[in-house]
This record gives sequence, structure tokens and C-alpha cells, in this order.
Amino acid sequence: MTFPYKLVATDLDGTLLRGDDTVSERTREALAAVTAAGAAHIIVTGRAVPWTRHILDDLGYEGLAVCGQGAQVYHAGEHKLLTSLTLDRQLAGLALSKIEAEVGPLLLAASRDGLEGEVLVGPGYRVQEGPLPYLFVDDATEMWTAPLNKVYIQHPELDDDALAFAARAAVGSLVDVVMAGAGVVEILPLGLSKATGLSLAARRLGVKAADTIAFGDMPNDIPMFGWAQHGVAMANAHDDLKAVAHEITASNEDDGIAVVLEELLRSAPVQPAR
Repeated sequence: MTFPYKLVATDLDGTLLRGDDTVSERTREALAAVTAAGAAHIIVTGRAVPWTRHILDDLGYEGLAVCGQGAQVYHAGEHKLLTSLTLDRQLAGLALSKIEAEVGPLLLAASRDGLEGEVLVGPGYRVQEGPLPYLFVDDATEMWTAPLNKVYIQHPELDDDALAFAARAAVGSLVDVVMAGAGVVEILPLGLSKATGLSLAARRLGVKAADTIAFGDMPNDIPMFGWAQHGVAMANAHDDLKAVAHEITASNEDDGIAVVLEELLRSAPVQPAR
């Protein structure tokens, strides 16, 4: 059997993971079949390594993962950080001041760099319930005392789309701003995206964009879809991502990744016996 892609890139939240943070048996089997057919599976997530590692371990995943919106390339089998890009804290502070000049005070959290980097949560920032660890700080200035890979911003009144739009307009070319999920608007190093991290990881694997199918659900997946040969949006995806997707599959709760991979496996030509 010849699978048509050499690389399958999947986002985590809202894509590979169901709402309870698990991966269905059907999706696990589809990914195993794809890798048995010769393709590599790579996880590409906005989560930094400390928030991703336990999921990779549960999957028995030993390959490369792109974490932190492309800032980190992580070798799961070796538990090693291969590349890591940090956010210039001076530029980030300037960007925040420009955003707050337009929309008023922001609520902040920050992700520290490294294999054990904590996520620090400032006063008023609304965290999602679940197993992911946070460290609450009373003084937001504590967030700036060590290298960061991203800063999270929230606004007491603006929704995610409105905040992301206003923030992009305010910061100009200082930093990048992405919306990565419900209540998750992030400030990143300028030029960083899932596509940049994925291209680095793909180069290590010896595969190209033309060999890649990518799955995602949020606007931060748009650069990845632009890089990959084929972009598949989940049924639950943000409208901005659906607008640039080559295909829309079922939701993350309904095994959307497996639906596509199983069809590709069924239609893959069988190599003749030698």
C-alpha cells in the first residue's frame, strides 16, 4: 500500500483530542495504520512542551512534536527540546502597552520557556478547567523575570475575535498575535507560526510541504494549512480556518481525523508483490 502523504500533521485541542482530552481508539488505529503504511505523524500544537508531554506519553508517541505555536521542536522519545525560540520581553511589554492604550487594561498569563516551564497566571485571568497546571501570581510583574515563549491576553469585555483584531492593529510589526482557542489570544515572536516550526521538524524528517496533510480547528492553524499540501478543517473549526481549508471533515468528537485517513488508506494503491 502506498499512502499519498509522507507526513500527517495534527493539531491537538479541538482536533486530535476530544473534549475530555483523550484520543479515541478509532483515531489511534487510523494513525497507527498510516504510520504502518510509511507516513510520519507529527503533533503541532499551541501548547508548550510541559502541557503536551503527558499526552504524547499516553499515546506512546516517540517522534517529533511542534509545540508552543512553533517555538519548540520536541523529541518525545528522548524527552529532549531540540529547538526553542523565546519572546523578546521588552518588545512584548511595549506591545502590551500599545494594546492597552487602545482597549484598556488586559488580563495576563505567560508561558515560561523550557521543558519544565510553568504557565504563570495573573490576577483576573480566566483559566479553563482541566488537568493542566498553572501557577497563580498576585503580582503580574513576576511573569517577566524569566524567558518566555508566549504571553496570553484576555479582556474583561471584548470577545476573542475582537481582542485579536484590536491587538493586531495596535502592535504593528512588533510581535504576532494569534487566536488559538476559546479564551486564548496569544502574543508571539514576530514571524513565528506553526508553519515555521513544522517546516523545521519536517526538514529533520526529510519530508517536504508537498508531502504533508494537516488537520486543525483554529486561526492559528492557518499558516500550517498554507504550508502543507492539503489542509483539513474539523467540523467544529473556526470559520476563518474553514475558509482556507481544502476539505472539511467531521468534528473532533466524531473522529474527523480518522474519517479522512481511513478514506485515504482505502483508496491508496496496493504495491504489487515482488
